Amino acid sequence: MTVKKIIPCLDVKDGAVVKGVNFVDLQHIGKPSELAKRYNEEGADELVFLDISKTQEGHGLMLDAIRETAKELSIPLTIGGGIKTVKDIEQLLEAGADKVSINSAALKNPEFIREAVEEFGNERIVLAVDVKYSNDLEDYYVYTHGGTKRADKKASDWIEECEALGAGSLLITSMDHDGVKNGFDIEFLEQAAKTVSIPVIASGGAGSIGHFTELFKKTEVSAGLAASIFHREEVKIGELKQELADNGIEVRL
Repeated sequence: MTVKKIIPCLDVKDGAVVKGVNFVDLQHIGKPSELAKRYNEEGADELVFLDISKTQEGHGLMLDAIRETAKELSIPLTIGGGIKTVKDIEQLLEAGADKVSINSAALKNPEFIREAVEEFGNERIVLAVDVKYSNDLEDYYVYTHGGTKRADKKASDWIEECEALGAGSLLITSMDHDGVKNGFDIEFLEQAAKTVSIPVIASGGAGSIGHFTELFKKTEVSAGLAASIFHREEVKIGELKQELADNGIEVRL
């Protein structure tokens, strides 16, 4: 049995952590470095820092905020948002990231995945996949640019392609479930974790401890990621992990 991971996510815009519902209606939460320190102390397994405006607005990398955040951590830090080049990845790793998460640039040029893996190793390259069910096409499709543009790719086909190109892991966010707190998209995540052999991080929909228990009982994903329920302490990481352990799910306590 593999040890399951609990990963808080910092959605960062203009240097501050924000949180919304279905990728909109953003509310200010606090400073990335302060939240990072708290999560490090509370027993998070990793931390994800997503610059949610870079792809759309095209501003520079938040290197200062990333350096400040990395200083507070003894756990792995993944940085994502608007990463387009090998140089971007190099700068982020130098600023303190342990891994980088690529999304829109990989869809535009899938060979970028292979280049990044060859340069930095697959363990540092995470593919972020934002998925949404399309009623008119009756399947899950991939979205880019902070969930605003539908790509011409079925989600199941794209995750297989990402693995074939060498990605080390997948961060799959269900846009239909994001911020709604009604539970993870079990149907798609169950299928996704069986489709690929690399680790899958599940994101979108966590609202209670029970949602994580369901996620790990019903799917083979490696990690559960959440934001607002951790930020607002509706769910505490220590209590969540203890409950998972009590339910026979292996976690790092």
